Amino acid sequence: MEKTGGQEVDTLEKENSAAKTISVMMALTLIGKVLGLYRDRLLAVHYSTGPAANAFFTASRIPRVFFDAVFASAIAGCFIPVFSEYLEKKGRNEALRFAGNFLTIVALLTGGLTLAGMAFPQPLVSLFADYSDPATAALAVSLTRVMFPTVLFSGIAFSLVGVLQAQDHFTAPALMSTVSNLVIIGYFFTLDTKFGIYGLAGAYLLGWFLQGVILLPPLHTLRSPLRPGLNFRSEGMVKVFALMGPVMVSTWVQPITLAINARFGSRLYHGAGVSALEYSSNLYLVIAGVFVLSVTNVIFPKLSRLTAGGQEGAFQNTIRQTVHTSLFFVLPMSAGLTAVARPLISLIYGGGQFDAFSVEITSTALGWMSLGMVGYALQNILSRVFFARQQGRGPLVAGAVSIAANAALCLALTERFSVAGLALASAISSTLYALLLLLPLQCRDGLLDRRSLMDLGKMALSALIMGLCVRFALGAASPLFPAGKLGELLALGLCALLGVALYFTFALLLGLDEAKLALSLVRRNK
Repeated sequence: MEKTGGQEVDTLEKENSAAKTISVMMALTLIGKVLGLYRDRLLAVHYSTGPAANAFFTASRIPRVFFDAVFASAIAGCFIPVFSEYLEKKGRNEALRFAGNFLTIVALLTGGLTLAGMAFPQPLVSLFADYSDPATAALAVSLTRVMFPTVLFSGIAFSLVGVLQAQDHFTAPALMSTVSNLVIIGYFFTLDTKFGIYGLAGAYLLGWFLQGVILLPPLHTLRSPLRPGLNFRSEGMVKVFALMGPVMVSTWVQPITLAINARFGSRLYHGAGVSALEYSSNLYLVIAGVFVLSVTNVIFPKLSRLTAGGQEGAFQNTIRQTVHTSLFFVLPMSAGLTAVARPLISLIYGGGQFDAFSVEITSTALGWMSLGMVGYALQNILSRVFFARQQGRGPLVAGAVSIAANAALCLALTERFSVAGLALASAISSTLYALLLLLPLQCRDGLLDRRSLMDLGKMALSALIMGLCVRFALGAASPLFPAGKLGELLALGLCALLGVALYFTFALLLGLDEAKLALSLVRRNK
């Protein structure tokens, strides 16, 4: 009995530690995301949805897509599981030797891709955008050449992130975007009037470079020396390459979906569809990503260690709990964001060069895109399950089907529904990807039992009612507030409070455990 009690105490301590880590990660991620929103607001006020903004968004997306499609998969989906396996089975020294070899190879490959991209930007721009204005296309080509080194900087930075996260060090990686965004915000206030859009591209480059620099002190603190190596045939690299092919396709989904949508968007509103999708997707990823990415960044190394240690029961329980709790928060976020899309876009981006037309097309994109938030959350969580098990076939098939579905939906919906059709295509393909990941896990592990499915139904019902009430309240209350930013802020703030109160009330009435836990914590702290 005493042993069982001790085990329960250990379990509670581990759960509290994980919850604390996720809370800190969410707070740090939120700071970075808020700064990112402010960065985007400055960009919107200065450049709106005009030619310079459209060219800049195309140029910044091209190197990101290449990095996400080729190297992000190797780092996020392959390196961490193999590195964790080395830590568990071969010791820290061998793990760090493998990490140094991996980092050297990534640096060489990303460096080569950077040089190729800078040498041949014209065909890349033609692939990613179809601008009717030759000047916009030419500007995009020039900016692409300037911004392509982000591939090299990203490869090094994210490799270092993998080393830190695999050793349960999350603080410095969570601060990366904060550093980058501060550099760009500082540029807008000091040098933008002098150097314009080209200077902004340089500020983005500097920000990405500093993201890698801030990771060096914690590596030194953890005594994790990474020595260069160049052995493509080492045991660790063979495992990475074996996993990399299937994993690559699964991580293509989001960047390639956005790239496909941006190409179709370049044909809308004289190219302004590119900016509308970029602003809306950035805001969408801030709201969804603060929670979802904080959770996945913490649980993925844990899942990798549980797999390496053969702890299948703990592995499955971790997945179930993560999915259940995540959807409890993501469902109301999706419903609420759909309800308040227009005033939220107006509050954050409106003003300066960002006029009523820009607000309208951007908020339309955000409202329809928000319908895919549950799919976005599930695909990020469930793909980590396959990666942790070093199984790439499931994400490979699901990713390929999702990308094909998005392209087909863009063709079918863009001409009739414009930017709303593109956003809806993104939401549907994201949901499809999540379902294709869920089905094999459900068959193998019984991920969702009857009670879980009933709870998800209760969450969805609570979120739907909340969203409808918020939409009605926003329409009724908006005329009562003063015009301008203050009125928009007050209306959105009250609607947010109303939405939280309604959702938790309905969740309590329907007997959801998360709502009961939140209520007990509130009572305990009184």
